[in-house]
Amino acid sequence: MKAVIIDGYVDEPAVLGVPPYVSPYIRYAAGALYYHGIDVDYFTIDQVRDNNMWQSFNNYEYLIIIGGVTVPGHYLGGTPISLTEIKKLFSFNKEPLRVLGGPIVKGYTLKGGKSAIKVESDDIDYLINGDIEKFLFEYPISDNFDLNARSDYNLISKIAPLGSEILKKHPRYPDIIVEMDVSRGCERTNGFCSFCTEPLINGRYRERPLKDLLEEAKAISDVGVKNFRFGRAANFLAYGSLQTNNEPNIELFKELYQEMSKIANIIHTDNANPAYIIKHKNKIRKALEIIVKYNTAGDILSFGVESFDKNVVKKNRVDIMPDDSLEAIRIVNEVGSIRDENGVPKLLPGINLLYGLIGETKETFEINKKYLEKILEDDLLVRRINVRQAMAFPGTLLFNVKPKQLKKEFIKFKEYMESYNHEMIKKVFPIGTILKDLIIEDIKGKISFGRQLGTYPIKTGVIGRFEKLNKINCIVISHGSRSLTALKYPFDINTATIEELKNIDGIGKKTAESIILKRPIKNLDDLDINEEAKKSLYLIKGGTFYGKD
Repeated sequence: MKAVIIDGYVDEPAVLGVPPYVSPYIRYAAGALYYHGIDVDYFTIDQVRDNNMWQSFNNYEYLIIIGGVTVPGHYLGGTPISLTEIKKLFSFNKEPLRVLGGPIVKGYTLKGGKSAIKVESDDIDYLINGDIEKFLFEYPISDNFDLNARSDYNLISKIAPLGSEILKKHPRYPDIIVEMDVSRGCERTNGFCSFCTEPLINGRYRERPLKDLLEEAKAISDVGVKNFRFGRAANFLAYGSLQTNNEPNIELFKELYQEMSKIANIIHTDNANPAYIIKHKNKIRKALEIIVKYNTAGDILSFGVESFDKNVVKKNRVDIMPDDSLEAIRIVNEVGSIRDENGVPKLLPGINLLYGLIGETKETFEINKKYLEKILEDDLLVRRINVRQAMAFPGTLLFNVKPKQLKKEFIKFKEYMESYNHEMIKKVFPIGTILKDLIIEDIKGKISFGRQLGTYPIKTGVIGRFEKLNKINCIVISHGSRSLTALKYPFDINTATIEELKNIDGIGKKTAESIILKRPIKNLDDLDINEEAKKSLYLIKGGTFYGKD
């Protein structure tokens, strides 16, 4: 028996599975099949596209597609599968059992501000409304299966370590980052946000036993993947709280991070509820201190602020009021904004802002600006701000209400964010910050674009042409609104190309040419160049970073 899994990529509030991320869905589906002795092949949808593999799967018994985007995003590592591509794959490959799973089953859309449409096709044998691994575990051995059934962590403990083997077949192995499943559902007991799909997809809140999580992590590490993100959680800081009367579980966090530090190269996280931080300030500080002690720099706790407009917050049942959001941002800064030896902050908050919500007015945009400016004025750092239009899925309050979209105001706000992000990025990644193990993902002209492995790593354009998927170290020389410009590190003014030199702040083509003519240069003070250029060269010489002259 042979099965093939096509990874159409997922992006949900609590799961990211677009390369270089690999979602739990893929590993669990493979583990369920491996458990029954079924061989599994694995391809990403980008591999299918690039190699024209649309008719290549008729020799399998199972053709399984997993995908679904329930939050809008822009992706460098891959493009999520479209409905047309799903139909194409299933219509061209009629021999295997054709199975579709993942959040796409709840509805399909790839754009913010749109309502999802129902997925229907005569070419799909089984549309799995429940958990794909539950179906794949039961179907091979029983006719008594339920397409709506959800997994429990007893099943996950059986199949998750087995599923780690599939990672070897990822086209970017071993330079991938796995989303670790720590909890499902949302821990809130006072209702859910108007737009949230987490309770629809995952039901009531439940937590994975730490022992099982660590067992899977060790299995993943044993197959050669050492990069982990605790992304499969609506509120990571609440992990273990079912054992401690909803209080932060400090002992569990200590054991989790101590054990992960023994097997991982990268330890990152993602979602955190700012309201939970405010409710449990003292214990949360202890949890944050544990994270900062063991994590990898560049880590983010993403806050579902959604809006700083109190009226919008109330009408959409968002759990955090604006001033409390600011305080949560301040708390994470106080503990996490320390920098590692390369100048990268250890742990910063991220902010999600949503538009197209119930009760939104033109004033909402001005209120959001006011609070964002306050963050800058208070010298607080925010690693990234996602500004998106809400997607409305069946079963959510937002889908039923369908508020009016203020598109012109949204476009203007996005323009405002260009300048705002530029100022924030300069504070987070000053000139001279060193980024290690940047993986090149795209080349355009004389610039190679790449990212580090981690939580929302910043896109970086490195001057020069480097081979795709190669790792390089680089040093920041300037800033865009959502990206950095860098030079390969270590930097040597006596061997630098004219392209590298002229991209440094304060140095144009003529100054670059004069520097080259005066080489070898032993002392920067000997150069007759403007003060801006001299300051930039001092900052990048040897990787001098924030806080030093």
